[in-house]
Amino acid sequence: MPDRDPCGPLWRAAQVFRLLSFGYAAGFAVVSYAELARPWLAWLLFGLLSVWTLACAAAYLQGFGRRVVWVLAELAVVCVLIVSTAAVATDQWIADNQSLPTTLWATNATISAAILRGPVWGMLAGIVMMAVYAGLKGSVSFDFARNATLVIELAVGLAVGMAAQTARRAHTELERAVRLSAAVAERERLARQVHDGVIQVLALVAKRGREIGGPTAELADLASAQERALRRLVSSESVDAGTEAVDIRAAIRRRAGDSVVVSLPATPVLLATEVAAELTAAVDNALDNAAAHAGPGACAYVLVEDLDDAVTVTVRDDGAGIAPGRLEEAVSEGRVGISKSIVGRLQALSGTATLTTDSAGTEWELTVPRD
Repeated sequence: MPDRDPCGPLWRAAQVFRLLSFGYAAGFAVVSYAELARPWLAWLLFGLLSVWTLACAAAYLQGFGRRVVWVLAELAVVCVLIVSTAAVATDQWIADNQSLPTTLWATNATISAAILRGPVWGMLAGIVMMAVYAGLKGSVSFDFARNATLVIELAVGLAVGMAAQTARRAHTELERAVRLSAAVAERERLARQVHDGVIQVLALVAKRGREIGGPTAELADLASAQERALRRLVSSESVDAGTEAVDIRAAIRRRAGDSVVVSLPATPVLLATEVAAELTAAVDNALDNAAAHAGPGACAYVLVEDLDDAVTVTVRDDGAGIAPGRLEEAVSEGRVGISKSIVGRLQALSGTATLTTDSAGTEWELTVPRD
């Protein structure tokens, strides 16, 4: 089964390093174990090291070991093997040599933690391992010119951890690009079908209705309006919910119609995805209210302004306006569309929603700050 983990190549490379470090540990065992106080116990511990090396390699290659519990277990085994050096060697040997599992083999725990959780975990694993090593030695050496083990462990944890983070970030961006490409392709396919089918039929109905005249002229006007709306829909820019920032012009442009006039900046108006969704929902609600209450023949006007540190959308209609006290009456009746759908949305975004109404119409000014 294919490895879908974005850090899969790093895990496989780490097992190559594990094999090489095991070879180094085996060579160290052959050369040094005759000098130990308890060679038989040292060989027994090396057998444990060999079994654990095989188990970790299988677990990380197969994927079932790429979990916090397994990595912590690996770190624990490394620390136990470091401490066990005191049981098989004299104090003088410990002072003059590295611990039994060798620093190179022990570094596998640092690498595993870094790949799994990033540079912080990798460096912490290295620090824990070096703290146990210092306990075995009975002292902490800061003479990095002679012993740079701590620096090396920190550097390995940092470098491998950052590589893992970069791999995951690149994988996320690649998946996002694939989703966007698929969405664009599907949108273009639907646009072709709508253009070749529904739009052409609506255009024909509008044309024939005007030619016939009489009562069918009204149907022709309705068909023409729907044709224009569909053309705007299939030709407008899509909003990708997977991106960090989206252009709100596309969503607001879709509301343009015979009774809704939209004025947009020439340049993209970018907002965070969640903020853009809430702002456009508030605009939709304001336009729906205008369509329902402004009166017959009323038009709505939408103006989008990009003020650098904030975005303001003004929704105005030339209808009859809202009678004094009507909003309070609606709230008391439990109809809280304005207070929740418009004002509430903007307040949740740390923005403002200002309502102005008189006999000449109603105006909403919706402002959201940029972070």
